[in-house]
Amino acid sequence: MYRRRTVGVVVPAYDEAGFVGGVLEAVPDYVDRVYAVDDRSRDRTWAEIAERASRLNRAAATDRGRETVAAGAGFDRRIVPIRHDRNRGVGAAIATGYRRALADGIDVTAVMAGDGQMDPARLPALLDPIVEGDADYAKGNRLADGARDEMPRFRLVGNAALTVLTRIASGYWRTGDPQNGYTAISRRALERLDLEAVYDRYGYPNDLLVRCNAAGLRVADVPMPARYGDEESSIAYATYVPTVSALLLGAFVRRLARRYPLRELHPVPLGYAAGALALAGSALEGARALFGRRPSDGATIGIGRAALLAVAGAASAGAAARLERRLHAPLEVRRDG
Repeated sequence: MYRRRTVGVVVPAYDEAGFVGGVLEAVPDYVDRVYAVDDRSRDRTWAEIAERASRLNRAAATDRGRETVAAGAGFDRRIVPIRHDRNRGVGAAIATGYRRALADGIDVTAVMAGDGQMDPARLPALLDPIVEGDADYAKGNRLADGARDEMPRFRLVGNAALTVLTRIASGYWRTGDPQNGYTAISRRALERLDLEAVYDRYGYPNDLLVRCNAAGLRVADVPMPARYGDEESSIAYATYVPTVSALLLGAFVRRLARRYPLRELHPVPLGYAAGALALAGSALEGARALFGRRPSDGATIGIGRAALLAVAGAASAGAAARLERRLHAPLEVRRDG
């Protein structure tokens, strides 16, 4: 237990042989249960999980004065090996662990990737905001001041861009580094989220943030230095960024529909909608002016209209964003890490 709360850790793994065993061994002793979820790896990941789980569970039983661990005997098994029947994605692996933690009544559940990039010594910084009642969900932020030095530049630029998009989509305007998977979440939050609907691939942390806001959950942003070793990322950024951008657009619309029912005529969705329509009109008017068959004076007028619509659209969307930032400020918690 950690500060009188039961703690679980989900370790999602896909082709992490040579890394995942070390992650399981490094999980702090105060963690009550570790859910090691193999997402149908092609290498020896599952064999490594099974071997380490058997050995570490026997050691835990010996420490408690027992010689054997009965399979399925609740908390008698500290490490719970789980294997998907097919490859479903990292988001699905984490959701599997979350559901098991809920079934076990775990108070706080963290996520530590199977590649060893997440420093176990930093786990208390994520648990504390939840244990102290300040937040429902805590996440690391490698983009915070003093915490970004180790991140490769190409990741830094891409992450900064996705931070802006995710802030718009989620409504958490002061929260950064949405790609950071080092997180902790309360049982209350898991009970309020639809885990079956969370995106099952690498965009899951972005999608989860949007769903947290829709559910009115408080999020803590914790500075978390980047940590890289010999592991290789399986993310294909050429397809990843467009995919997540499309995901965020859909999630943004769903969040607005849930937070601001149409019958209320709230100024936030109205402002965003007016801004989107004006910007679309600007693009259309500009295309007509540049490529349509018009006299030169008509083209000039068309370009002027496009510019006015663009200014009006940006102003409307910006006003909605500023209002949301004020409304959602109580849902954002800043920590020193």
